[in-house]
Parts: sequence; C-alpha cells; structure tokens
Amino acid sequence: MRLLVTGGAGFIGSNFIRYWLGEHRNDEIVNLDLLTYAGDRHSLADVEAADPGRYAFVLGDIGDLALTEPLLRERRPDAIVNFAAESHNSRAILDPAAFTRTNALGTQLLLDAARRTGITRFHHISTCEVYGDLALDSPDSFSEESPYRPRTPYNASKAAADLIVRAYHATFGMAVTISNCANNYGPYQHPEKVIPLFTTNALDGRPLPLYRQSQNRREWLHVDDHCRAIEAILLRGRIGETYNVGSGDERSVEQIADAVLIALAKPASLRTYVEDRPGHDRRYLLDHSKIARELGWAPRIRFEDGMRETVAWYRTHRAWWGPKKAALASALDETAWKRSTDGD
Repeated sequence: MRLLVTGGAGFIGSNFIRYWLGEHRNDEIVNLDLLTYAGDRHSLADVEAADPGRYAFVLGDIGDLALTEPLLRERRPDAIVNFAAESHNSRAILDPAAFTRTNALGTQLLLDAARRTGITRFHHISTCEVYGDLALDSPDSFSEESPYRPRTPYNASKAAADLIVRAYHATFGMAVTISNCANNYGPYQHPEKVIPLFTTNALDGRPLPLYRQSQNRREWLHVDDHCRAIEAILLRGRIGETYNVGSGDERSVEQIADAVLIALAKPASLRTYVEDRPGHDRRYLLDHSKIARELGWAPRIRFEDGMRETVAWYRTHRAWWGPKKAALASALDETAWKRSTDGD
C-alpha cells in the first residue's frame, strides 16, 4: 500500500509513519508537511536514514492545490491520511483565522485535490473536542452520534473539517472515514502541550503552570495505541463511518502534574496556578465501544507505564525539545488572551 500522510512531521503523524513502516514492510509513505513551528523533520530522521526507498518527504501546504494535485497524480497513493492541523487551543484564541484556514479550508482543498485525481480513500484525524464538554460529575460519554458543540475556535475548525469530510462522502461518493481521538501523549510531542510542558519545566526546576480549574479532566491515550486504531480503521473500517478512539482513563491536570513530579523526584512546590483560558472545557470522555466491537481494537498501554516511558524520553532527548522550548518562551504569551478578550 502507498500512503500520503499529511502533517507527518508533527507529533501524532510522525509516530504514525514510524509505526506503519515498521508494521508494513512492503508499504511506502509520502509525508507532506509545511513544517510550521510544530512540525520537525528531525522527528523522522531515523526513518529517513533507514528507509529512503519507502519514505519521502515533501514540503508543502495541504491548501495549495498547485502542489497537491500534481503530487497526487505523480505518487498515486492508495489512501490519504490527514493529520495536518493547527491544534493548540491557546494559539487559536489569539489567531482563530489561522486555524480556520488550515483545519477547515485546508481539509476541503485537500479533498478537492483527491477528488480531481481519483484518489477516493481518505482518512481524517479529528478530536474529541468537537463534541463540546461534559460536567465533572456527569455519567455521560460522547458517542459517534453525539451532537457537535465546539466551544473554542480550534474545536470549531475541527468540527467544520469533519462536516466537510462527511459532505464529500455524501455528495461525491468519496471513501472517507473519520476518527475522533482522546488527548494523546508520548514521544515527539511539542513542549507547548501539557505533559511535555510539565516534564520539561520540571527537568529544569521551573514552575508547572496549572489552570485554576485544575480538577478539569481529560481522557489520555498513548500515541502508539492511537496509531494502531488508525491502522484498524484504514484496513477494516466501514466507509463513511466515524470511530471514537479513547482509553476510558481520565486524569485531572493536578494528577498529571503529580505524576510528572513523582517520576522526576521533583518537589510539589513547583506547582503554580494561572488563570484559565477562555472556553476552557471541563471534561471529555469518549465511548469507544464501536471501534472495539467492529474492529477489535482496544488500548494496550496503561497510563502509568506510558507516562513513565514518556517522561524518560524527554529526560534523554533535550536536543530535540530544547530549541523548541526556547522558541516557545519568546513566541507564545499564554496571558495574551486576557488582553485579547478584553479588547486591548
């Protein structure tokens, strides 16, 4: 099988490429990535060195039809797996237009390129956040039939992309599938995200910034389990269907901070509290019984084991995250949204 993977230099995409090429020894992947701040070609340096005949990198934007259409005609992939997205809620508050351009319009233009070139199989990676949030004491979870109620510009842009993908199936007959996943963690995740942020801060003895609503919970899924779920959907999923990919393992930000501090033998005094961002969702929980029932998928990696391995990875890969952390300090002011929403 030949795959075109978009956004493959990012966190989940790079882990997926490494996983797929390791599991499917005769397959080939072309990675199309714009290499924004969150993309790093070095995340796949081992793959480029080991499999130059099976892996190729192309620099470009999924919204550039002048690039994507000739690329698809030349490479003729059997399927497109679309990871490309802006994904950090804090940045979306400061620049909603960038998220709409990439996540919604970019997905639509990529679908157009696929349709024009006869590439009908299209798998789209989405998020649990399109469903909105749940009360902390709610017994409910989100199924694939739950209504979309996005609460932030990032969530709304991903919801729009999902609806566009579904429309291309209904209108043009494209063979699409969608997966909505829980919060991922693992190696090669940008240090703006909470687990690598806490880990890299703790390694340097710096404060761990917790939102004041620190009991808000997230469902956590190791990126390798997510990669296996995408594999199952690509190979056995029903066309036109959406699959939730979750673990059932919920943790508050307090518990995440404590897990990092314990793993690194750092003091609890490193915890500090900052104001919540606007639209801070309370809780997400996915019902993933459909993918378990239809495709036989289930998460394998216990949170405790995955966290221990993830923290250890960041401890030994400072050369990867150090420059990103330095750039992050000067590029993203996570108090700026207060000025933005106050109209300053």
